[in-house]
Amino acid sequence: MSERLLAVLHGCNLNMLGERDPAHYGRQTLTELETLVKEHAARSGFSACLCFQTNHEGELVEQIQKLRLSAAAVIINPGAWTHYSYAIHDALELVRSPVVEVHLSDVAHRQEEWRRRSVISDVCDRTISGKGTEGYLEAVSWLAERTAGPEGKLET
Repeated sequence: MSERLLAVLHGCNLNMLGERDPAHYGRQTLTELETLVKEHAARSGFSACLCFQTNHEGELVEQIQKLRLSAAAVIINPGAWTHYSYAIHDALELVRSPVVEVHLSDVAHRQEEWRRRSVISDVCDRTISGKGTEGYLEAVSWLAERTAGPEGKLET
């Protein structure tokens, strides 16, 4: 069976989880979140889980481009770039595997109007929002179901 790589991509300010506005984002750190995701990915049949976080938009675009053919599935939380980065949108268009957009907070009901719109949703297969870290685990399970064929092979 070939490697089933799950890529988990985090955008700007997600390295500050646990410190930044716990009412919206929770108290869990990024390291704690990534540990949970990696454990759930392994239990769900992914052979590898790559987690990547950056505060530099171009680095995220380059990582998406690098993984566009090799990842069996992608989870992305671009942070504030969700609301205005057409560069990330265009990079995600190149990804051949299923992509789930995840947000810890319920972006559709945030106070700031600009936070309610995602410019990447139309190039993602699913959006999960407002479920905290549980949203990431839901994304892993959803992607695991869609990437394993009857013999554990990637479905295309």
